[in-house]
Amino acid sequence: MSATKDNVYTVSKLNGEVRQILEGQLGKIWLNAEISNFSSPSSGHWYLTLKDNFSQIRCAMFKGRNQSVRFRPINGQQVLVKGAISVYEPRGDYQLLIESMLPAGDGLLAQEYEALKMKLAAEGLFAAETKRPLPNNIQRIGVITSATGAALRDVLHVLARRDPSIEVIVYPTQVQGGAASQLICNAIQQANRRLEVDVLLLTRGGGSLEDLWCFNNELLAHAIYNSAIPIVSAVGHEIDTTISDYVADVRAPTPSAGAELLSKDKGNKTEKLALMLSRLQQSIRHYQLHQASQLENVHHKLQRHDPARRLQQFEQRFDEMQMRLNNALQHRLNRLAMQQQQLHSRLQQCSPVNSLKVESNRLQFLASRFDDASKNYFRQADLRLQHAVHQLETVSPLSTLTRGYSITKHNDGVLTDSAQVNKGDELTTQLKQGEVKSTVI
Repeated sequence: MSATKDNVYTVSKLNGEVRQILEGQLGKIWLNAEISNFSSPSSGHWYLTLKDNFSQIRCAMFKGRNQSVRFRPINGQQVLVKGAISVYEPRGDYQLLIESMLPAGDGLLAQEYEALKMKLAAEGLFAAETKRPLPNNIQRIGVITSATGAALRDVLHVLARRDPSIEVIVYPTQVQGGAASQLICNAIQQANRRLEVDVLLLTRGGGSLEDLWCFNNELLAHAIYNSAIPIVSAVGHEIDTTISDYVADVRAPTPSAGAELLSKDKGNKTEKLALMLSRLQQSIRHYQLHQASQLENVHHKLQRHDPARRLQQFEQRFDEMQMRLNNALQHRLNRLAMQQQQLHSRLQQCSPVNSLKVESNRLQFLASRFDDASKNYFRQADLRLQHAVHQLETVSPLSTLTRGYSITKHNDGVLTDSAQVNKGDELTTQLKQGEVKSTVI
Protein backbone atom coordinates (compact mmCIF):
# COMPACT_ATOMS: atom_id res chain seq x y z
CA MET A 1 0.00 0.00 0.00
CA SER A 2 1.44 3.35 -0.97
CA ALA A 3 1.15 6.49 1.18
CA THR A 4 0.33 9.79 -0.43
CA LYS A 5 1.64 13.10 0.79
CA ASP A 6 -1.79 14.21 2.04
CA ASN A 7 -2.40 11.34 4.48
CA VAL A 8 1.04 11.24 6.10
CA TYR A 9 0.67 12.84 9.54
CA THR A 10 2.95 13.67 12.39
CA VAL A 11 1.66 12.74 15.84
CA SER A 12 1.30 16.42 16.75
CA LYS A 13 -0.70 17.18 13.61
CA LEU A 14 -2.95 14.16 14.14
CA ASN A 15 -3.71 15.09 17.76
CA GLY A 16 -4.33 18.70 16.74
CA GLU A 17 -6.83 17.77 14.04
CA VAL A 18 -8.60 15.27 16.30
CA ARG A 19 -8.93 18.04 18.88
CA GLN A 20 -10.50 20.38 16.32
CA ILE A 21 -12.92 17.66 15.17
CA LEU A 22 -14.06 16.86 18.71
CA GLU A 23 -14.40 20.51 19.69
CA GLY A 24 -16.18 21.39 16.45
CA GLN A 25 -18.72 18.57 16.37
CA LEU A 26 -19.64 17.89 20.00
CA GLY A 27 -19.56 21.43 21.39
CA LYS A 28 -20.76 21.94 24.96
CA ILE A 29 -22.18 18.98 26.87
CA TRP A 30 -23.59 18.25 30.33
CA LEU A 31 -22.16 15.30 32.25
CA ASN A 32 -23.46 13.71 35.45
CA ALA A 33 -20.78 11.60 37.13
CA GLU A 34 -18.74 10.86 40.26
CA ILE A 35 -15.47 12.63 41.11
CA SER A 36 -12.24 10.68 41.66
CA ASN A 37 -8.49 11.46 41.60
CA PHE A 38 -9.15 15.13 42.40
CA SER A 39 -6.00 17.30 42.62
CA SER A 40 -5.39 21.03 42.93
CA PRO A 41 -1.75 22.05 42.28
CA SER A 42 -0.24 25.41 43.17
CA SER A 43 -1.31 26.89 39.80
CA GLY A 44 -4.95 26.95 40.99
CA HIS A 45 -6.22 24.66 38.22
CA TRP A 46 -8.27 21.55 39.08
CA TYR A 47 -7.64 18.12 37.59
CA LEU A 48 -10.02 15.23 38.21
CA THR A 49 -11.57 12.11 36.77
CA LEU A 50 -15.31 11.72 36.26
CA LYS A 51 -16.59 8.15 36.25
CA ASP A 52 -19.62 5.92 36.38
CA ASN A 53 -19.85 2.17 36.91
CA PHE A 54 -18.27 1.33 33.57
CA SER A 55 -16.16 4.22 32.23
CA GLN A 56 -14.17 7.28 33.18
CA ILE A 57 -12.85 10.46 31.55
CA ARG A 58 -10.11 12.86 32.55
CA CYS A 59 -11.16 16.46 33.17
CA ALA A 60 -9.58 19.85 33.75
CA MET A 61 -11.14 22.97 35.23
CA PHE A 62 -8.90 26.00 34.93
CA LYS A 63 -8.49 28.69 37.55
CA GLY A 64 -10.66 31.30 35.84
CA ARG A 65 -13.57 28.83 35.78
CA ASN A 66 -13.32 27.05 39.13
CA GLN A 67 -13.42 30.29 41.11
CA SER A 68 -17.17 30.47 40.49
CA VAL A 69 -17.79 27.01 42.03
CA ARG A 70 -19.44 27.50 45.43
CA PHE A 71 -18.22 24.23 46.99
CA ARG A 72 -14.98 22.30 47.29
CA PRO A 73 -15.12 19.10 45.24
CA ILE A 74 -14.15 15.88 47.00
CA ASN A 75 -13.58 12.35 45.75
CA GLY A 76 -16.78 10.31 45.63
CA GLN A 77 -19.05 13.34 45.18
CA GLN A 78 -21.75 13.22 42.48
CA VAL A 79 -21.72 16.37 40.36
CA LEU A 80 -23.21 17.79 37.19
CA VAL A 81 -20.68 19.60 34.99
CA LYS A 82 -20.87 21.54 31.75
CA GLY A 83 -17.89 21.63 29.44
CA ALA A 84 -16.35 21.05 26.06
CA ILE A 85 -14.63 17.93 24.79
CA SER A 86 -11.01 18.51 23.81
CA VAL A 87 -7.72 16.66 23.38
CA TYR A 88 -4.62 17.10 25.52
CA GLU A 89 -2.23 16.96 22.59
CA PRO A 90 1.10 16.17 24.37
CA ARG A 91 -0.33 12.89 25.66
CA GLY A 92 -2.99 12.23 23.04
CA ASP A 93 -5.72 11.89 25.70
CA TYR A 94 -9.17 13.27 25.11
CA GLN A 95 -10.57 15.15 28.06
CA LEU A 96 -13.43 17.36 29.21
CA LEU A 97 -12.65 21.04 29.87
CA ILE A 98 -15.15 21.93 32.59
CA GLU A 99 -16.76 25.38 32.56
CA SER A 100 -19.30 25.02 35.39
CA MET A 101 -19.93 22.53 38.18
CA LEU A 102 -22.96 21.94 40.37
CA PRO A 103 -23.91 19.31 42.96
CA ALA A 104 -25.88 16.61 41.18
CA GLY A 105 -29.29 17.34 42.79
CA ASP A 106 -29.51 21.10 42.10
CA GLY A 107 -27.60 20.77 38.86
CA LEU A 108 -30.03 18.35 37.23
CA LEU A 109 -32.96 20.72 37.73
CA ALA A 110 -30.92 23.67 36.45
CA GLN A 111 -29.80 21.63 33.45
CA GLU A 112 -33.33 20.54 32.61
CA TYR A 113 -34.54 24.13 33.00
CA GLU A 114 -31.85 25.52 30.67
CA ALA A 115 -32.32 22.74 28.13
CA LEU A 116 -36.10 23.22 27.99
CA LYS A 117 -35.72 26.99 27.79
CA MET A 118 -33.35 26.73 24.83
CA LYS A 119 -35.58 24.18 23.11
CA LEU A 120 -38.76 26.24 23.44
CA ALA A 121 -36.93 29.40 22.41
CA ALA A 122 -35.76 27.64 19.27
CA GLU A 123 -39.36 26.58 18.57
CA GLY A 124 -40.48 30.22 18.78
CA LEU A 125 -42.67 29.97 21.88
CA PHE A 126 -40.94 33.01 23.41
CA ALA A 127 -41.07 35.22 20.31
CA ALA A 128 -42.34 38.74 21.00
CA GLU A 129 -44.41 38.82 17.80
CA THR A 130 -46.57 35.95 19.08
CA LYS A 131 -47.56 37.79 22.27
CA ARG A 132 -51.21 38.90 22.34
CA PRO A 133 -52.17 42.30 23.76
CA LEU A 134 -54.37 42.43 26.83
CA PRO A 135 -57.99 43.55 26.31
CA ASN A 136 -58.64 47.25 26.85
CA ASN A 137 -61.83 46.79 28.85
CA ILE A 138 -61.46 43.79 31.12
CA GLN A 139 -64.73 42.67 32.73
CA ARG A 140 -63.89 39.17 33.87
CA ILE A 141 -60.58 37.71 35.03
CA GLY A 142 -59.94 33.99 35.34
CA VAL A 143 -57.48 33.12 38.10
CA ILE A 144 -55.71 29.76 37.86
CA THR A 145 -54.17 29.01 41.26
CA SER A 146 -54.67 27.10 44.49
CA ALA A 147 -58.01 27.82 46.16
CA THR A 148 -56.34 27.94 49.58
CA GLY A 149 -53.13 29.77 48.70
CA ALA A 150 -52.01 33.23 49.77
CA ALA A 151 -51.67 34.25 46.10
CA LEU A 152 -55.48 34.09 45.59
CA ARG A 153 -56.08 36.23 48.67
CA ASP A 154 -53.58 38.84 47.46
CA VAL A 155 -55.15 38.95 43.98
CA LEU A 156 -58.73 39.30 45.32
CA HIS A 157 -57.63 42.01 47.75
CA VAL A 158 -55.92 44.08 45.04
CA LEU A 159 -58.82 43.72 42.58
CA ALA A 160 -61.39 44.66 45.25
CA ARG A 161 -59.37 47.73 46.16
CA ARG A 162 -58.59 48.93 42.63
CA ASP A 163 -61.67 47.93 40.60
CA PRO A 164 -64.53 46.18 42.45
CA SER A 165 -66.52 45.97 39.22
CA ILE A 166 -64.26 43.25 37.79
CA GLU A 167 -65.72 39.78 38.15
CA VAL A 168 -63.32 37.02 39.19
CA ILE A 169 -63.72 33.35 38.25
CA VAL A 170 -61.32 30.99 40.01
CA TYR A 171 -60.13 27.79 38.32
CA PRO A 172 -58.74 25.96 41.36
CA THR A 173 -55.84 23.62 40.82
CA GLN A 174 -52.68 22.33 42.44
CA VAL A 175 -49.67 24.58 41.90
CA GLN A 176 -47.01 22.29 43.38
CA GLY A 177 -46.11 18.63 43.04
CA GLY A 178 -45.74 16.06 40.31
CA ALA A 179 -49.35 16.19 39.06
CA ALA A 180 -49.63 19.98 39.17
CA SER A 181 -48.46 20.62 35.58
CA GLN A 182 -51.19 18.47 34.05
CA LEU A 183 -53.83 19.92 36.36
CA ILE A 184 -52.85 23.47 35.37
CA CYS A 185 -53.08 22.45 31.68
CA ASN A 186 -56.54 21.09 32.37
CA ALA A 187 -57.56 24.39 34.00
CA ILE A 188 -56.33 26.38 30.95
CA GLN A 189 -58.18 24.07 28.59
CA GLN A 190 -61.35 24.34 30.71
CA ALA A 191 -61.18 28.14 30.59
CA ASN A 192 -60.72 28.05 26.81
CA ARG A 193 -63.71 25.73 26.41
CA ARG A 194 -65.96 28.01 28.46
CA LEU A 195 -64.64 31.31 27.06
CA GLU A 196 -66.18 33.11 30.00
CA VAL A 197 -63.27 35.39 30.90
CA ASP A 198 -61.35 38.13 29.09
CA VAL A 199 -57.92 37.17 30.43
CA LEU A 200 -56.32 34.45 32.53
CA LEU A 201 -54.01 35.10 35.49
CA LEU A 202 -51.75 32.11 36.20
CA THR A 203 -50.30 32.68 39.65
CA ARG A 204 -48.87 31.33 42.88
CA GLY A 205 -46.57 32.55 45.67
CA GLY A 206 -42.80 32.25 45.82
CA GLY A 207 -40.78 29.14 46.60
CA SER A 208 -37.70 27.14 45.75
CA LEU A 209 -36.84 25.85 42.29
CA GLU A 210 -38.40 22.51 43.20
CA ASP A 211 -41.55 24.19 44.52
CA LEU A 212 -42.02 26.09 41.24
CA TRP A 213 -40.94 23.18 39.06
CA CYS A 214 -44.45 22.42 37.78
CA PHE A 215 -44.33 25.77 35.90
CA ASN A 216 -41.22 24.56 34.00
CA ASN A 217 -43.11 21.91 32.07
CA GLU A 218 -43.14 21.56 28.28
CA LEU A 219 -46.79 20.51 28.10
CA LEU A 220 -47.78 23.54 30.18
CA ALA A 221 -45.70 25.78 27.92
CA HIS A 222 -47.60 24.57 24.84
CA ALA A 223 -50.93 24.89 26.66
CA ILE A 224 -50.15 28.55 27.46
CA TYR A 225 -48.90 29.19 23.91
CA ASN A 226 -52.00 27.59 22.33
CA SER A 227 -54.50 29.32 24.62
CA ALA A 228 -57.05 31.49 22.81
CA ILE A 229 -57.35 33.65 25.93
CA PRO A 230 -54.41 35.96 26.75
CA ILE A 231 -52.50 34.73 29.79
CA VAL A 232 -50.62 36.77 32.40
CA SER A 233 -48.01 34.74 34.35
CA ALA A 234 -47.41 35.95 37.92
CA VAL A 235 -45.52 33.07 39.49
CA GLY A 236 -43.35 33.48 42.58
CA HIS A 237 -41.41 36.59 43.51
CA GLU A 238 -39.68 39.05 41.26
CA ILE A 239 -36.42 37.06 41.29
CA ASP A 240 -38.19 33.84 40.28
CA THR A 241 -38.44 33.17 36.55
CA THR A 242 -40.18 30.11 35.11
CA ILE A 243 -40.87 28.77 31.63
CA SER A 244 -44.49 29.90 31.96
CA ASP A 245 -43.22 33.50 32.37
CA TYR A 246 -41.41 33.28 29.03
CA VAL A 247 -44.36 31.75 27.15
CA ALA A 248 -47.15 33.90 28.63
CA ASP A 249 -48.31 36.99 26.84
CA VAL A 250 -47.37 39.16 29.82
CA ARG A 251 -45.24 38.42 32.85
CA ALA A 252 -45.92 40.05 36.25
CA PRO A 253 -43.27 39.82 38.99
CA THR A 254 -45.74 38.91 41.78
CA PRO A 255 -49.42 37.88 42.16
CA SER A 256 -50.29 41.36 43.46
CA ALA A 257 -48.51 42.98 40.51
CA GLY A 258 -50.50 40.75 38.15
CA ALA A 259 -53.77 41.88 39.73
CA GLU A 260 -52.70 45.53 39.48
CA LEU A 261 -51.77 45.02 35.84
CA LEU A 262 -55.27 43.73 35.03
CA SER A 263 -57.17 46.37 37.00
CA LYS A 264 -57.62 50.08 36.35
CA ASP A 265 -56.76 53.01 38.56
CA LYS A 266 -56.57 56.76 38.09
CA GLY A 267 -56.27 57.47 34.42
CA ASN A 268 -55.16 53.88 33.81
CA LYS A 269 -51.61 55.22 33.44
CA THR A 270 -50.04 52.71 35.79
CA GLU A 271 -51.55 49.74 33.92
CA LYS A 272 -50.36 51.01 30.58
CA LEU A 273 -46.90 51.67 31.95
CA ALA A 274 -46.77 48.23 33.57
CA LEU A 275 -47.99 46.63 30.33
CA MET A 276 -45.40 48.44 28.29
CA LEU A 277 -42.72 47.57 30.82
CA SER A 278 -43.80 43.93 30.82
CA ARG A 279 -43.70 43.74 27.03
CA LEU A 280 -40.36 45.49 27.03
CA GLN A 281 -39.04 42.95 29.51
CA GLN A 282 -40.45 40.13 27.39
CA SER A 283 -38.75 41.56 24.30
CA ILE A 284 -35.50 42.06 26.19
CA ARG A 285 -35.55 38.48 27.50
CA HIS A 286 -36.30 37.09 24.06
CA TYR A 287 -33.57 39.25 22.55
CA GLN A 288 -31.17 38.16 25.26
CA LEU A 289 -31.98 34.50 24.64
CA HIS A 290 -31.46 34.95 20.90
CA GLN A 291 -28.23 36.86 21.39
CA ALA A 292 -27.04 34.37 24.02
CA SER A 293 -27.56 31.54 21.55
CA GLN A 294 -25.63 33.39 18.86
CA LEU A 295 -22.94 34.37 21.35
CA GLU A 296 -22.62 30.75 22.40
CA ASN A 297 -22.06 29.70 18.79
CA VAL A 298 -19.56 32.49 18.15
CA HIS A 299 -17.83 31.78 21.44
CA HIS A 300 -17.61 28.12 20.55
CA LYS A 301 -16.08 28.91 17.16
CA LEU A 302 -13.70 31.37 18.77
CA GLN A 303 -12.59 28.82 21.34
CA ARG A 304 -11.48 26.46 18.60
CA HIS A 305 -8.93 29.07 17.50
CA ASP A 306 -8.37 30.81 20.83
CA PRO A 307 -4.69 31.08 21.87
CA ALA A 308 -5.90 30.73 25.46
CA ARG A 309 -6.79 27.11 24.70
CA ARG A 310 -3.22 26.47 23.61
CA LEU A 311 -2.04 28.26 26.76
CA GLN A 312 -4.29 26.04 28.83
CA GLN A 313 -2.70 23.04 27.17
CA PHE A 314 0.73 24.29 28.19
CA GLU A 315 -0.47 25.09 31.70
CA GLN A 316 -1.91 21.62 32.04
CA ARG A 317 1.31 20.11 30.74
CA PHE A 318 3.29 22.25 33.19
CA ASP A 319 1.11 21.11 36.09
CA GLU A 320 1.49 17.50 35.01
CA MET A 321 5.28 17.83 34.76
CA GLN A 322 5.36 19.60 38.13
CA MET A 323 3.41 16.78 39.77
CA ARG A 324 5.65 14.20 38.11
CA LEU A 325 8.72 16.12 39.31
CA ASN A 326 7.36 16.27 42.84
CA ASN A 327 6.67 12.54 42.76
CA ALA A 328 10.15 11.83 41.37
CA LEU A 329 11.79 14.04 44.00
CA GLN A 330 9.81 12.41 46.75
CA HIS A 331 10.74 8.97 45.42
CA ARG A 332 14.40 10.03 45.25
CA LEU A 333 14.30 11.42 48.78
CA ASN A 334 12.75 8.18 50.03
CA ARG A 335 15.50 6.15 48.33
CA LEU A 336 18.22 8.40 49.77
CA ALA A 337 16.68 8.16 53.23
CA MET A 338 16.63 4.37 52.94
CA GLN A 339 20.26 4.32 51.75
CA GLN A 340 21.24 6.62 54.61
CA GLN A 341 19.60 4.26 57.10
CA GLN A 342 21.43 1.29 55.55
CA LEU A 343 24.79 3.11 55.66
CA HIS A 344 24.17 4.20 59.24
CA SER A 345 23.43 0.60 60.18
CA ARG A 346 26.58 -0.62 58.42
CA LEU A 347 28.65 2.15 60.03
CA GLN A 348 27.39 1.16 63.44
CA GLN A 349 28.35 -2.43 62.72
CA CYS A 350 31.91 -1.33 61.70
CA SER A 351 32.30 1.28 64.42
CA PRO A 352 35.64 1.17 66.46
CA VAL A 353 33.56 1.54 69.58
CA ASN A 354 31.97 -1.83 68.92
CA SER A 355 35.37 -3.35 68.03
CA LEU A 356 36.96 -1.93 71.20
CA LYS A 357 34.08 -3.23 73.22
CA VAL A 358 34.49 -6.70 71.69
CA GLU A 359 38.29 -6.64 72.18
CA SER A 360 37.86 -5.37 75.74
CA ASN A 361 35.55 -8.26 76.50
CA ARG A 362 38.02 -10.61 74.83
CA LEU A 363 40.94 -9.16 76.85
CA GLN A 364 39.01 -9.57 80.06
CA PHE A 365 38.23 -13.13 79.08
CA LEU A 366 41.89 -13.86 78.24
CA ALA A 367 43.08 -12.16 81.45
CA SER A 368 40.66 -14.30 83.43
CA ARG A 369 41.87 -17.42 81.62
CA PHE A 370 45.51 -16.37 82.13
CA ASP A 371 44.93 -15.80 85.85
CA ASP A 372 43.21 -19.17 86.17
CA ALA A 373 45.93 -20.88 84.12
CA SER A 374 48.81 -19.27 86.10
CA LYS A 375 47.21 -20.23 89.40
CA ASN A 376 46.72 -23.77 88.14
CA TYR A 377 50.30 -23.88 86.81
CA PHE A 378 51.81 -22.77 90.12
CA ARG A 379 49.57 -25.16 91.99
CA GLN A 380 50.68 -28.03 89.73
CA ALA A 381 54.34 -26.94 90.04
CA ASP A 382 54.08 -26.84 93.82
CA LEU A 383 52.58 -30.30 93.81
CA ARG A 384 55.38 -31.56 91.55
CA LEU A 385 57.98 -29.90 93.82
CA GLN A 386 56.48 -31.49 96.90
CA HIS A 387 56.43 -34.85 95.15
CA ALA A 388 60.09 -34.45 94.07
CA VAL A 389 61.12 -33.44 97.59
CA HIS A 390 59.31 -36.45 98.94
CA GLN A 391 61.06 -38.74 96.43
CA LEU A 392 64.40 -37.08 97.14
CA GLU A 393 63.98 -37.48 100.84
CA THR A 394 62.99 -41.07 100.26
CA VAL A 395 66.34 -41.93 98.56
CA SER A 396 68.49 -39.47 100.56
CA PRO A 397 71.12 -41.15 102.78
CA LEU A 398 70.44 -38.54 105.41
CA SER A 399 67.07 -40.05 106.05
CA THR A 400 68.76 -43.29 107.34
CA LEU A 401 70.47 -41.29 110.07
CA THR A 402 67.15 -40.91 111.84
CA ARG A 403 67.03 -44.69 112.30
CA GLY A 404 70.37 -44.89 114.19
CA TYR A 405 72.74 -45.20 111.31
CA SER A 406 75.82 -43.02 110.79
CA ILE A 407 78.17 -42.04 108.01
CA THR A 408 81.91 -42.22 108.41
CA LYS A 409 84.06 -40.04 106.23
CA HIS A 410 87.78 -40.29 105.57
CA ASN A 411 89.66 -37.70 103.59
CA ASP A 412 86.44 -36.10 102.42
CA GLY A 413 85.08 -39.40 101.19
CA VAL A 414 82.66 -41.88 102.63
CA LEU A 415 84.40 -44.79 104.29
CA THR A 416 83.00 -48.03 103.02
CA ASP A 417 85.92 -50.48 103.64
CA SER A 418 88.26 -50.82 106.61
CA ALA A 419 91.12 -51.33 104.26
CA GLN A 420 90.77 -47.71 103.28
CA VAL A 421 92.21 -46.48 106.60
CA ASN A 422 95.51 -46.84 108.42
CA LYS A 423 96.44 -46.65 111.99
CA GLY A 424 96.40 -43.13 113.28
CA ASP A 425 93.98 -41.80 110.56
CA GLU A 426 91.31 -39.42 111.71
CA LEU A 427 87.75 -40.23 110.94
CA THR A 428 84.61 -38.12 111.03
CA THR A 429 81.36 -39.83 111.87
CA GLN A 430 78.17 -38.00 111.07
CA LEU A 431 75.22 -38.76 113.24
CA LYS A 432 71.66 -37.54 113.19
CA GLN A 433 72.68 -34.84 115.53
CA GLY A 434 76.24 -33.62 115.17
CA GLU A 435 79.59 -35.31 114.29
CA VAL A 436 82.10 -37.43 116.15
CA LYS A 437 85.86 -37.17 115.56
CA SER A 438 87.86 -40.39 116.11
CA THR A 439 91.37 -41.79 115.51
CA VAL A 440 92.05 -45.28 114.13
CA ILE A 441 93.99 -47.39 116.68
